[in-house]
Amino acid sequence: MAPEEKAAILINSTFVRPAWFYINGLTNISNAKYFYVFLCFVYIVTVLGNCFLLSVIYLDEALHTPKYMIVFNLAFADLCGSTALIPKLLDTFLFDRRYIVYEACLSYMFFVFVFAGVQSWTLVTMALDRFIAICFPLRYHTIVTKPAIGVMLLCSWVCSISYLALLVKLVDRLSFCTSVVVKSFFCDHGPIYRMSCNDNSLNNIIAYVAFPVFILTPPILIALTYVFISLALKRIASGEERLKAFKTCTSHLILVAIFFVPLLSTNIAAAATAHFHPNARIINSSLTHTIPALLNPIIYALRTEEVLNSIKKLCSKVRSVV
Repeated sequence: MAPEEKAAILINSTFVRPAWFYINGLTNISNAKYFYVFLCFVYIVTVLGNCFLLSVIYLDEALHTPKYMIVFNLAFADLCGSTALIPKLLDTFLFDRRYIVYEACLSYMFFVFVFAGVQSWTLVTMALDRFIAICFPLRYHTIVTKPAIGVMLLCSWVCSISYLALLVKLVDRLSFCTSVVVKSFFCDHGPIYRMSCNDNSLNNIIAYVAFPVFILTPPILIALTYVFISLALKRIASGEERLKAFKTCTSHLILVAIFFVPLLSTNIAAAATAHFHPNARIINSSLTHTIPALLNPIIYALRTEEVLNSIKKLCSKVRSVV
């Protein structure tokens, strides 16, 4: 039985709500399972790395600062985002369970996008923290306080959850009378709403609004903060002090590049190229959703002196107890 015949349940003569969606995944690639096995290893390292970073920040009181509240939030969003996406993806393709219940599909879509949205705006909060630290160093501790950062992080969660709840709710009003085969690796919003056979103009609008809100505006704001940071660094007389100040930004710049460059490239290529192959889109999107969460804790653990010192301190405590 074809996926369309198996999944669709006719509710009335004009509206069709499917009982299931069929996740298509990669097509005509004989060794596709190796790619999913690779994502399995990515997930294992992601969980270990982010849990380790979260534990270090939690256990060492020296890291209980506004800056590391942001790092903690990013690691938590990375961990939750990978957990929302990869285990189900592995179940879908490694065990060939490609049918997913309609309601579960919408939940899947919601959680994957919520955590990606939070990751995006957490990087903006990090940029603001570095901007104030370098441009207004004497006022840093009065501006960047735990309550202020807590409000900013809370806003990123509330706004992401509210907007993406609306996005998913608008999918629920669509009728799927032709196909229920999702040409993606998860319940992706674009491939799903474009399959509908009733008016999806509102879905189209909210999808186009989501692009600047979560993908375009954050890197623009981050770029602006670094323009001001660069101008501030030019006023520092000593080249050594300038380099020292810039080094505090390198970890954040690497995180921004890892997260936004593939994301922007994939979306721009999909918009500019009419025949962007589904397999290319799936591989690019899956790596964009998974690799940053893998690398973020590694970058912070290995490149940040404060975290390295905290790890050494915790290790010495463990050795003294043993």
